[in-house]
Formats: sequence, structure tokens, C-alpha cells
Amino acid sequence: MNTFKIDEVAKECGLTKRTIRYYEEIGVLFPPERSEGGIRLYSSRHIERLKQIVTARDVLGFSLNEILDFVAIREKIGEQRDGYLQTEEAQQKLLHLLEVKAMVDQQLSMVDLKLAKMKEFRKEIEQIQTRINNEITKITT
Repeated sequence: MNTFKIDEVAKECGLTKRTIRYYEEIGVLFPPERSEGGIRLYSSRHIERLKQIVTARDVLGFSLNEILDFVAIREKIGEQRDGYLQTEEAQQKLLHLLEVKAMVDQQLSMVDLKLAKMKEFRKEIEQIQTRINNEITKITT
């Protein structure tokens, strides 16, 4: 398994080392292994998780609490996927799929709520733009 030092992870994810340590501290990021000298050794799973966090934060505008919820749901989805793959019985597979569907539905609801807020905000900015354009037209004609 490849491991990465915090400098490499920070560069790969576009974060500061301080932010990565903070995410560990508050539980958004699971703790990495440590070398005998106490140096944090991150895995590709850490990098993947951090990229999900960055997306939730930057693209969706999620708060830290929302990121915690989002990441927790992602983790549960992964656990359900593993259970699904290990199960051969059709009824058990269906139960896993139904649980994952509920979690994905929850994530979609979180995204939809953010999108609705963004649309409303955009509408407000468009109204300001229209008023400015109307005033410019009045002054220039």
C-alpha cells in the first residue's frame, strides 16, 4: 500500500497541512497511520476522502456540519457496498440496495437544497443587474 506524507497530500488536494490536521481533529477525516517517528502516513483513501470534502465545501458550499453528514453518508454507502458484494442471497442484496438508495436519496436532497438556495441567490443578483441596466438605459437615452 502506498503511503503519502502530509506535504504530498496537501499538494494533491489543494489544502494546507493545517486544514488536513484540523479535519482529522474534528473527525471529518479518519486518522492516518503513523511511522515509528510519529509522522502521519496517509493512504489513497485519505486523498479520496479529502477530495470529496473539498468538492462538498467548494462546489456545494457545504458547512463543516454538512460535510460531516455528507462524509458519514459516503462512508455508510461504502460499508453497504462491501456488504452487498459479500452477500449472495437475493433478499439480503435487496436490503443492502434499499439502504444505499435511501442514503443516496439523502445526499441528493442535500445537493438539491443547496441548488435551490443558489438559484434563489442568482435570481436576486439578476434583479439587481436588471435594475442597473434600466438605470443605465435611462441615463444614456
